[in-house]
Amino acid sequence: MAEHQVDAVVIGAGPGGYHAAIRLGQLGKKVICIDRDEAGGVCLNWGCIPTKALLHVGEIARQIEHAGEIGLQAGGLRVDRERIAKFKSDVVSANVGGVKTLFKANAVQFLYGEGSFKSPTEIVLKKREGGDDTIRAQHVVIATGSAPVDVKAWPRDGKTIFNSDDAVKLDAIPKELLVIGGGVIGLEFATVYTRLGAKVLVIEALPQVLTGTDLEIGKTLGRILKKQGIEIMLSTTVEKIEKSGTGIKATFKGEATGGKPETRAFDAVLVAVGRRPVTDGLNLQAAGLATDEKGFIAVDAQLRTRVATIFAIGDVTGAPLLAHRAMKQGTIAAEVIAGSRSAAFDPVAVPNCVYTDPEVATVGLSEEEAKSKGYEVRIGKFPNAASGRARTMNDTDGMIKLVADAKTDLLLGMHVVSPQAESLIGEGVIALEMGATLEDIGLSVHPHPTLTEGIMEAAEAAHGKAIHIVNPKPKAAAAV
Repeated sequence: MAEHQVDAVVIGAGPGGYHAAIRLGQLGKKVICIDRDEAGGVCLNWGCIPTKALLHVGEIARQIEHAGEIGLQAGGLRVDRERIAKFKSDVVSANVGGVKTLFKANAVQFLYGEGSFKSPTEIVLKKREGGDDTIRAQHVVIATGSAPVDVKAWPRDGKTIFNSDDAVKLDAIPKELLVIGGGVIGLEFATVYTRLGAKVLVIEALPQVLTGTDLEIGKTLGRILKKQGIEIMLSTTVEKIEKSGTGIKATFKGEATGGKPETRAFDAVLVAVGRRPVTDGLNLQAAGLATDEKGFIAVDAQLRTRVATIFAIGDVTGAPLLAHRAMKQGTIAAEVIAGSRSAAFDPVAVPNCVYTDPEVATVGLSEEEAKSKGYEVRIGKFPNAASGRARTMNDTDGMIKLVADAKTDLLLGMHVVSPQAESLIGEGVIALEMGATLEDIGLSVHPHPTLTEGIMEAAEAAHGKAIHIVNPKPKAAAAV
């Protein structure tokens, strides 16, 4: 049993945790980062990185399927599942190795094991290889992330009933796949498996996919995915799942079935109904901490918990459960630990990206949210069908939508369904942080031909000045 004395210990080596640990190392602190699995956490090993690798494969597959439209005869597409899985694994290994290299370069000690509090300043590390260590630290950062929600009524076996962690392994490609949940995770995997040859049905209990996203954007993506062959049932719930031979029989009912039960056979079911914070095993009581009714840990703007020397970052602190949010919180927590009084997590807005094909990216208020907050909204939209660059890519589905305050012209939100949406949204983030108006965006010279021109044109369209679309007619003044 070894004992360690450090300035800080970071529990969890996911995006938030490794950012906190590396920044602490950069600031000259003696730091240990621990994780029960692998450096990089869910994001690098089972989430962001492997899913995007698979989605890239799917994007290439779609391009091959449509190559004939631009004069390329590519022949039939053959899916080599094992080679695809190896590509995904190689990408993961490279990213994990990169984090470990950065740990070493910044004098961060990485230990495998599960940490729990013995006191506010003592962590018991149950080592992966067996035995316990004690870590005494002046500061602790909780960065244990989240895990998929498993539904007890549908026991997960990892083969026929599986979650996102299982899905990314790509052990098999089912001919018929049921995806329960039309959120980010469900739609991303629906895209992956459709591209690789599966016939996919997505069932969502609520009236739209991507609940909480701008309604028009969600509907636009839904139409595109259906055109690509993904079946989507809204306002419909799964009532029963039964194993049948080597597959599954699922019964569902709702608006999409006319209110009558419908039963279908599937090879597998992906349960994608959300994620939960991982705090079990931390023994928070020993540190003087507790979670709220949803399992989250409360923090202030400097990421401090109610115990001043203990910080929490990332998914354990509540929505939105996003890697880039955790990353920024990690660096801020490190700077506060190192003595900064001004460091604080106080963004105007946090962007969200959905890596379907095309992608969805949003930041700020949706049209519905803006109206509910009492804003008189001004909307500017530009369709990809009018974009010269989108035409050259043979990829004209989608749109860019800007939401602004009609009284001040200030941008309130930006919403994109488009190829490269995850990169386009960066302009909306900067515009919101800097308090830009639609006029500011419209007057800014954007490069041509690019998809970013659509942002400028959407801003101009809001003022009836767009060049490449017919501008909406201004609303007639109300009769007196």
